[in-house]
Amino acid sequence: MTAADMTEGMEAAEAGRKSGHTSLLDSGEDFEVVDEEDLDDEPPPLEDAGGGPERSSSEAGRKTPDEEAPLEEWLDVLGNGQLKKKVTASGRGRASRPVKGQNVRIDLKTSLMDGTVVEEQPDFSFTLGDGDVIQALDLTVQLMEMGEKAEIQADAKYAYGDRGSLEPAVPPNATLSLEVELLEATDAPDVELLPPAEKIALASRKRERGNAHYQRGDYAFAVNSYSIALQIAESSSKVDIRPEEEDELLDVKVKCLNNMAASQLKLDHYEAALKSCVSALQHQPDNIKALFRMGKVLSLKGEYTEAIQTLRRALKLDPSNKTIHAELSKLVKKHSEQKGAEQAMYKKMLGNPSSSGSTPRPAAKSSWALSWKWLFGATAMAIGGVALSVVIAARN
Repeated sequence: MTAADMTEGMEAAEAGRKSGHTSLLDSGEDFEVVDEEDLDDEPPPLEDAGGGPERSSSEAGRKTPDEEAPLEEWLDVLGNGQLKKKVTASGRGRASRPVKGQNVRIDLKTSLMDGTVVEEQPDFSFTLGDGDVIQALDLTVQLMEMGEKAEIQADAKYAYGDRGSLEPAVPPNATLSLEVELLEATDAPDVELLPPAEKIALASRKRERGNAHYQRGDYAFAVNSYSIALQIAESSSKVDIRPEEEDELLDVKVKCLNNMAASQLKLDHYEAALKSCVSALQHQPDNIKALFRMGKVLSLKGEYTEAIQTLRRALKLDPSNKTIHAELSKLVKKHSEQKGAEQAMYKKMLGNPSSSGSTPRPAAKSSWALSWKWLFGATAMAIGGVALSVVIAARN
């Protein structure tokens, strides 16, 4: 952490104390950018209410980062005022808090800030930290105790963003109010012991969540969901599995690789996208989507010859595909322009007169053309002389 980051964290913490809000940033950590790798596996532990050494009267009213906010007081989760949590009914203590990777079950009611109810989901289950839900839930449920009820206010940044959502119906840039009760937290099942049908269904759900992230433009979250789905689909199985079930898992795996490549392309991660395409083609060499995306990746890397070959291979498998036709046509034109530019550069390097600024001179007539004209005339004269000699000889 740089000195500037530390100063900023201290200022944020001091501002939180002055405003009466409890902040998790009192430790000086900066949580402005929320990435999967930046989140701790467990939330910060809390101290018991009566434990620890006695504090002076000046410190008595000041909360440490490990202290939970009491009832009716907002907890500024990230220290930026954009995600707040208020306990409305206490739970069973900090030891009952769930951890990332566990399956949690909650009662959830989602509303707009004007009170309009968007969605009610009793007995709703998801895997904590897998990106199965909006960030607001993933971040705050980790701070809840079993049986606790809480109200959460989430800025659009941690909900449905600037695009909103069709299902549930949430307008763009909407701040949400969430009413949550934590009912249960259990360890996730061992995927190697899952029946094949359940493993297929679980991997498909994670992939569909990745599709939802992709459609909203959250490409990094999409890659994360596809990666989790791949881990499930690729895991070994300690139970009997039929050939058709293996084919279904392979189909899910290839779909995840294709969609991951599309997301990586959006993030300009060309090498990663190329690797995803190659992996998909190893399983299904004639997969048209994998060939098409591989052609696009190679084109963006400037490898036009290989890209054209790959797209022609895809077009051969699906001759009526207009998207491949358009991409191939555009690529061939770009390749021709590149070759023309290279030829012009080589001519300039070699000092070709046609590329200089001097006025071109008319080409000199070929000496061979002149020689042939003289030869033809001499031959005609010789033939004429012979003919005249013959005539004179005949008369004599």
